[in-house]
Amino acid sequence: MTNAVDLEQLSCHFGDVKALDQLDLAVHQGEILGLLGHNGAGKSTAMKLILGILSASSGQVRVFGEDPRGPDSGRLRFQLGYLPENVSFYDNLSGREVLAYFARLKRVAPSEVDRLLTRVGLDHAARRRVRTYSKGMRQRLGLAQALLGEPRLLLLDEPTAGLDPMATRDVYNTIDELRSRGTAVIVSSHVLPGIEKHVDRVAILGRGRLLAEGTIEALRSDAELPLTIRLRQQASTEPPGPHFHSAILGITDEGDGNRVLTVQPEHKLTVLNELLKLPGIEDLSIEPPTLEHLYTHFDSELNEGETQYA
Repeated sequence: MTNAVDLEQLSCHFGDVKALDQLDLAVHQGEILGLLGHNGAGKSTAMKLILGILSASSGQVRVFGEDPRGPDSGRLRFQLGYLPENVSFYDNLSGREVLAYFARLKRVAPSEVDRLLTRVGLDHAARRRVRTYSKGMRQRLGLAQALLGEPRLLLLDEPTAGLDPMATRDVYNTIDELRSRGTAVIVSSHVLPGIEKHVDRVAILGRGRLLAEGTIEALRSDAELPLTIRLRQQASTEPPGPHFHSAILGITDEGDGNRVLTVQPEHKLTVLNELLKLPGIEDLSIEPPTLEHLYTHFDSELNEGETQYA
């Protein structure tokens, strides 16, 4: 099966600035890829190259096997949906008029407009002018236009910016639903705890380069970061001491019998067996490194490497 996206040795330069530097990355059909990185890491540039808005300095971009700037680019774009980080609409039009305008551009049936407005929770404000919309409402309208025509590939740049927790949940539920239909989704977000449960793979960019790529479990294995064990004992019980087990890297006493331990991952079972022998155990849980921890780890490796060879 042809990949939704193939980027091969892709570079994009603006003068002396290397926005992307020899990026190799593939996105499979029906897959959600989390594209992570600091401001200026190259995330938005990569999306614009996939959309055919920018041309590469070198390397190759293929979207469903085709060049997004090639002779069939017009037909290809009908299969794509895009939500930019900062959405901008005609303020004097109503939400429904804005979406109807984009529906005509994308040759989508007018009936889709009301359905999508309801889907993103804007049916009550469909006739209001966009200038009266809050940032979150504008973001919902942007998501609706990105979903027009049931795209095969959806690119979302900070899709939950300005949204409340309930609306954020709805966005990710929509993304999960699209995946079940075979839609490929590339989603960029700074809100890492929200995205973690919904991505199949993660690609971490830094200064235009690919720092790490894979499933979250694979990145945890590569990073070898410590686990967190949360332990609750009866308040009067003596906590484990600093020499309780050599695999324990640190112990923090939070009071009232609550202790937080950091542990080398390869020794977690041994440590757990020893902890379970302690008196007064009321609760015990294990927390693997979060996506935020992994991002910080791989990004700091880039900074350390460049400092070392500067």
